[in-house]
Amino acid sequence: MHPYEQYMKEISQPMRDELTEAGFNELTAPEQVDDFISTMKDTSLVVVNSVCGCAAGLARPAVRTSLQHTKKPKNLVTVFAGQDREATARMREYLVGIEPSSPSMALMKDGKVLHFIPREEIEDHDVEEIVNNLVQSYNQHCAE
Repeated sequence: MHPYEQYMKEISQPMRDELTEAGFNELTAPEQVDDFISTMKDTSLVVVNSVCGCAAGLARPAVRTSLQHTKKPKNLVTVFAGQDREATARMREYLVGIEPSSPSMALMKDGKVLHFIPREEIEDHDVEEIVNNLVQSYNQHCAE
């Protein structure tokens, strides 16, 4: 592994851990994304993770907080933009009609996007607003 790649892997590990410790499965290869989408049952929250400040200070804390709600997605997965490039690109192929955005969050069911939160709805918003955005989509689409 190139020293730069090793450095980025080490520096991003805590950012990955923040989601995996909350129950997210990390998809690091395109084949994993394909397998996930083809076998998706019920609702799923897909988080496109990022090293940027709005991911650290807003997106990841909001996602973790939203999962304390009674209604929530059954499946939790994440891809890491800029790190797992091929997996992220493949996931974005399934986000039909949606411009690439990181960080971002997609509530999906049966391979279809039900609700999408792009970077523009994360950056310059507070954690509570993002949590409310997520919870509203959970209330609409998720079972208890």
